[in-house]
Amino acid sequence: MTDAPVPPSVQLGEVVPPEDPEDWGQPLTWALAAGMLAAPLLAVAWFVAAIPASPTSAPAMTMALAAVVAIGAALTGGLQRGAGRSLATTLGAGLFGALGVVAAGYAIGGGAALGTATVSAFGGVLGALAAAALAPLLAGRAGRVRRILSPALIGSATAVIVVRLILTP
Repeated sequence: MTDAPVPPSVQLGEVVPPEDPEDWGQPLTWALAAGMLAAPLLAVAWFVAAIPASPTSAPAMTMALAAVVAIGAALTGGLQRGAGRSLATTLGAGLFGALGVVAAGYAIGGGAALGTATVSAFGGVLGALAAAALAPLLAGRAGRVRRILSPALIGSATAVIVVRLILTP
């Protein structure tokens, strides 16, 4: 027998799950989810509406999709406390968004939209890297709006420039 205290829920025969640290009733939780899912949802909507024939057939939408990957990553990272968490979350959200964009391009476009999705994802990841470089510098020193907007502007500009460089002959 152990002398460890047994929680009342176990004593009563009912196991109560621990409190979830992310309460889905809170608006910030929805903002975090929106930041990570914005680009994949935009990619799904775009590829369902009209599958691009080639990566160069819709440069404006390709740049916009890359910018949304970076903006979503900056939003997700800007809501975190601390420099390390802000950096890791910005990078993680950017990679997640890019993966979702590529998966949407492959699944919906059957490979036809994969080139566009890949270019957008690449630009978005580089934009997220730029946003992640700025995010730890603002953590703890700036208000929430500035922690989100500054990396979002830098990240989206970087994403658009990268896509533009890739698509220019």
